[in-house]
Parts: sequence; C-alpha cells; structure tokens
Amino acid sequence: MTIGKRIKSRRVNMNLTQKQLATLLLVSEKTVSMWENEEAMPSNQNKEKLSIVLDIPLDKLGKGDFDVPCWDVKDRIFSEENMLAKLRKIAKEEKLQEFPMAIGYALVKHSKELRDGNKFHKDVKVPYIIHPLMMACHAHALGIHDDKVLSVIMLHDICENCGILPEDLPFSDEIKYSVFLLTKENTLSTQDYYREIESDSIASIVKALDRCNNVSTMAMSFDRKRLIKYVNETEEYVYPLLNHIKHEYPQYNDAVFVIKYQLLSLIETVKSLLLS
Repeated sequence: MTIGKRIKSRRVNMNLTQKQLATLLLVSEKTVSMWENEEAMPSNQNKEKLSIVLDIPLDKLGKGDFDVPCWDVKDRIFSEENMLAKLRKIAKEEKLQEFPMAIGYALVKHSKELRDGNKFHKDVKVPYIIHPLMMACHAHALGIHDDKVLSVIMLHDICENCGILPEDLPFSDEIKYSVFLLTKENTLSTQDYYREIESDSIASIVKALDRCNNVSTMAMSFDRKRLIKYVNETEEYVYPLLNHIKHEYPQYNDAVFVIKYQLLSLIETVKSLLLS
C-alpha cells in the first residue's frame, strides 16, 4: 500500500474527515488531499506528525508490512430483488393469507424511504425496504413460518415512519395490535415500551429480530455515541426480552438461541472496537 492510500485508509478508519486531519496536523485540507491522491509527499516533519496522529510507527509509514486490506464494506448484504422473489414464493407455496398483502403494502409505503449507507460510503442511500425484507428472510430461515409474524415484520415500522395509525392498517386485529406495541410513542419510556412488547408473543419475537438486524447492518452507519447507546439498550432491555421469550413463548426457543448468539457476538465485537 502506498503512503497516500495508507493515510486515507487510516483516516477513514478513525472516522476523520480530511479537514479534521488537516487541523490536527496544522496543514491545509488541500495538502491532505494532495497526499492522499499522491500529488505530493509529506515532508519528514509531517511524516512524524502523521505517525503520531494516525498511530502508525514511523518506520512502517508507506511500507507493505503494515498494510490494511482494501476491503469494501457493503451497504447491502443481500439483494432486495432476490429477497422479494424468495418471500413471494414462500407466501404462495405456504398459502399464507396476509403476508402477501403485507409485502405489497410495505413496498408502497416505504417506497420513498432511504437510509444512510455505511460510514465509509456516506453519499450512498439504501432503500429502507431492505430492512423488513431481510428480517422476514431471517425469520423464515429460523423456522418461523407463521403468517401473522411474517406480516408484522413487514409492517413493524410502517406507523412510526409513515405516519399511519395502527388501527387504520388494512389487516387483522391481531396484526394491528402487534404493530401498535412495536410503534414507540414519544411519551412512553423505554422500560414501559419493552414491558408492553413482552406481553405479546408476536411483538416480542419481531422486536428481537429487529434488533438483531439493526446491529448486523444499520450499526455500520452509526457514530460512536449512537453505538454506545445501542449497546447499552441491547444489554439492558433486549437480552432480558430474549430470556422472556425463551420462557414464555417456547415455540421460538430455537430462533432465540440463534438470535442471542448473533447479538452477543456482534455486541461484544462492537464493545471491543469501542474500547480499543
């Protein structure tokens, strides 16, 4: 890896802009840009400062034995077209009643919604519909084939994101009630929110899947402060929710084991990175 690529790679990994790095080094933003584009080389004095700020040993700056792989951090783990085709096939083959309508409803309501890509591709916007599609595929892969659970997965963010009242959803009362529980009101404390979710088996397993998906994908776009908040909330509320599901809704025991394994692995990895 050339010195310009190394500077850029370490800067991005440290979540610094060119302007922020320039400020730390007491140089211009243009100078940093020229280094990264290899239009100029840093002086020996600036190399020493780069070594300190970027935490790269001076003798390794620009040498191949300290390379950081040029990995591409994906904004989309799976194709939304493939997931959609898979779920429509599942709905048809398993003769699910409300799930096909929930897929179509979510596609329309979330059609204009986008979420940020990961922090390495800040200009990229990702269709929001990927989130419930991934959750539904995940649930089915875990052996959850229930029509109402899969429908609630597709609808769980509809009210909060699109300004629709749960009672106005064109679905069965059971689905509307679960979506209502998953829709967080501003006046409701986090503790009360999770307590109400625990009372309903569908809302409980959907919330667990939701957090697992968020930690697995959306957290890539979170800043440090939001990551810490997410870790704290997961440990304080989501882990107890998983234990509650295990004891109160045993039909989801196998799914809970896999979700908990994935969540714990990811959260502990995030914690180690935050502490490093």
